[in-house]
Amino acid sequence: MLYLYIVRHGETEWNAAERIQGRLDSRLTEKGRSYAKRLGERLKDTEFTRIIASPSQRTLETAQLLRGERDIPVIQDERIMEMAMGPWQGMTKAEIRLQYPNEYDWFMSRPELYQNIGAETFFDMKERAEKFLAEMRNGTLNGNVLVVSHGLLIKALFAIFKGVEIKDIWKEQIVDGTSLSIVKIDREEQEILLESDMGHVTNDETVPRL
Repeated sequence: MLYLYIVRHGETEWNAAERIQGRLDSRLTEKGRSYAKRLGERLKDTEFTRIIASPSQRTLETAQLLRGERDIPVIQDERIMEMAMGPWQGMTKAEIRLQYPNEYDWFMSRPELYQNIGAETFFDMKERAEKFLAEMRNGTLNGNVLVVSHGLLIKALFAIFKGVEIKDIWKEQIVDGTSLSIVKIDREEQEILLESDMGHVTNDETVPRL
């Protein structure tokens, strides 16, 4: 039996400035580090057989804070990187709305139609997520696996878990920085035990005792 503990990276300087990161990077804010440390404390008694993170610096730093004193390497996997945003990377949302009004409208309102030169589509990102999950389901991993990724990629994972179409991906639950989700996987069967939970910040003890 496999339990995926799926976490979004902590808040970054660009998150706080509403600047798009995609495949670029910025450092965690003090809030981002603090929330990651709180989640690490919340998970300190959870034994992980593996820790897998996107190669982005913000996810690696978050994974290291969550790992704490455990003697487990952080394995990098490009399939769970954030959606590649092409020319939008490094721009603020206000700048994007001004310079790319049609593409931004598709991105937010009609994600199934969204295309941008040099960027991934939502379908491209979902295909990466599907390949990652296929390996998780069909591999030899068991026990608890910590997965540290990004907001849009995590939305894609849950769209797969729930059978949600790309056109409805924005209707899915908000994925806050350091939010925790837990999914139980038994081959092709899965059960969502916890989704986008921030109990380590609100002090609600909601991590299932597995």
